[in-house]
Amino acid sequence: MNERQRVWLGSGLVLLQFGLLAVLALMAWPAAENGAIPLAAWAAAAGALLLFGWTLRANRLGNFNIHPRPRVGGTLVTSGPYGWIRHPMYTAFLLGTWALAWTAASEEAWLAWWTLSLVLWFKSTLEERWMLAQHPGYVHYREQTKRFVPWVY
Repeated sequence: MNERQRVWLGSGLVLLQFGLLAVLALMAWPAAENGAIPLAAWAAAAGALLLFGWTLRANRLGNFNIHPRPRVGGTLVTSGPYGWIRHPMYTAFLLGTWALAWTAASEEAWLAWWTLSLVLWFKSTLEERWMLAQHPGYVHYREQTKRFVPWVY
């Protein structure tokens, strides 16, 4: 895959990711507006925010990229949440959008959430392929950590 194809594919996945976030937010809005946010959704949202903050602290803004293509000159971060999972930002995103799907409480919202999960799985697969090409230490790091959930997956 050439660089132009990488950019287009990665940009398409980012667009899908944030498009599905918008869909889920719109679906959850009526319940949220009425104050009908379930306790489990609050807990998931809080977990997402904590993981997001921890991830930003471990991997500064200039080093990570919402695009799956690694930054040129970027460094491989293996500390903080990255010591447990390879894609903590995606996990935080999934937790936060899980809270939206739980709040929306509809089959359509869960379908959107599962679709988002697949988009992030595919995006992380591409990102890992490109990380392997850019960071020789990524092979060992990948063997030592899980993709999204510590000790599980």
